[in-house]
Amino acid sequence: MNIINSLEWRYATKKFDPSKKLSNQQIETLKKAFNLTPTSFGLQPIKMIVIQNKELQEKFVPHSYFQRQVADASHLLVLCIENDTTSTDINSYFDLEKKVRGVDEAVISDFRKQLVDMYKNKTVEERNLSSIYQTYIALGNLMTVCALEKIDACPLEGFVPSKVDDLLNLKELNLSSVLLLPVGYRAENDIMSTMKKVRKPLSKTVIEIS
Repeated sequence: MNIINSLEWRYATKKFDPSKKLSNQQIETLKKAFNLTPTSFGLQPIKMIVIQNKELQEKFVPHSYFQRQVADASHLLVLCIENDTTSTDINSYFDLEKKVRGVDEAVISDFRKQLVDMYKNKTVEERNLSSIYQTYIALGNLMTVCALEKIDACPLEGFVPSKVDDLLNLKELNLSSVLLLPVGYRAENDIMSTMKKVRKPLSKTVIEIS
């Protein structure tokens, strides 16, 4: 299938088949896709938790407004942000760039200082909001990859982050949950799978300037 056919095939899966599991290779593909998602300045202030534990997944249900997808999906992906982006994080990125690309410090020193100063002039709330935006970029990337790989998914904002943070002890990891993405295979009796997509015509959503 080409990319448009794949995107037409996908939908926000309302009912997963709990008996079907994604392969390790499929999960590796999603992990690599997440890691390859572009982030602001390449700092990657986001993390993804991959859960394949039915007992734990079941505990997500009451904190997700009783949406069964979190429990019935093959895996549950939790997209998180690091609580604040510090000068240490920025310097670690530039040190990694030097190692990977073999660049000299003189080439990147000005940009390193500029970025450190830029982030210092932001509040913690502003820095974290920037990170939250980037989890949505990762979500979009993951959903497209899922469509291409014929993996069903359902993006969820509808959950209580504080409860999920407590459930996963995220505070100890200096993380906060932002989005959930159950992934797996649609149930045969999910009536939403056969419904036509409801989208405005392109003329209403795309503006072309020549």
